[in-house]
Amino acid sequence: MAEVGIKDVARKAGVSPATVSHALRNPGRVAEATRKKVLKAIDEVGYTPNKLGVSLRTSKSGNIVVIIPDISDSYNSGIIKAIEHVAHARGYSVLLGDSQCSEQREREYAAMVRSRQADGIILFSHRLPFDESDVAANRIPPIVNGGEYTGVKGVPAVTIDDLKAGFDATSHLIELGHSNIAVITGAMDSPTSQKRLQGFEKAMRQAKLSILEKNIIRSDYTVEAGESAAKQLLMLKERPSAIFCFSDEIALGAMHTLKNQGFEVPTDISVIGVDNIKFAKYFSPPLTTIAQPAEFIGETCARLLMDLLDGKKPEQDLHVLEHKLIIRNSTAAPKK
Repeated sequence: MAEVGIKDVARKAGVSPATVSHALRNPGRVAEATRKKVLKAIDEVGYTPNKLGVSLRTSKSGNIVVIIPDISDSYNSGIIKAIEHVAHARGYSVLLGDSQCSEQREREYAAMVRSRQADGIILFSHRLPFDESDVAANRIPPIVNGGEYTGVKGVPAVTIDDLKAGFDATSHLIELGHSNIAVITGAMDSPTSQKRLQGFEKAMRQAKLSILEKNIIRSDYTVEAGESAAKQLLMLKERPSAIFCFSDEIALGAMHTLKNQGFEVPTDISVIGVDNIKFAKYFSPPLTTIAQPAEFIGETCARLLMDLLDGKKPEQDLHVLEHKLIIRNSTAAPKK
């Protein structure tokens, strides 16, 4: 089979080969509509840019590094897929760094840019993997913050309104008639977890309901954490009638414990999660959750980084995307 080249892309898009080249390497010189037409043609003909040739001409590696806390987390797969799609269309390959929430690992992966193994970073963490002096002096490479918000000026961030997400999840349970509501958080050094907890507390205060410290289990974003936290909640003298889990994986672990202990969801205890991972609707029962637009988050992060690499700065640092409450069968009115 003949190798697909720029001429094939140009023919498919109805433009000149030079326009295709500019769309990939100097998108600022091409109209947005034309660029989109070229990117679509690249997908359709299956063209892969010659990164070695580009690297020799531009001193760029043709790679970006995505630093993510846990590649085994189901939620992250949609994000990674979207980043790969955008990066490939713009002539970049994606290097994936599984940091396992380790600051040292985050710094090691970030160092790939300084050693010219990568040109930019998409970071899914609440901390920048650089020294404070470098950040203050703006001596950091092109970087986009995904899922979290470092609050560092000049670093674009893509996230949802986590305070409102926590508020919406809790409000749903309150509207069903629940008053004794527990939460299983993610890691509390994360602004995401902090904001979701603030949203929970805001909803409880607005409904004039008691916020019981014993009902707040500070945990982390894993199935095992949900399993363990649910065991603690079941040992309480007054068991909660509903549990707000800060991720779907936490919810899966919690529901596993509830079933093993002879409790029915939602007849005995309602459960709600966050993320809307691919398998949430296949839980037993299907999980009520706050859906994050995972693929749109990945796509937006990648486009922002590509723009930074092309020398274009975004008009704003913080990009807040919409979340959505998806009601399924894991939540219901409490027993009378």
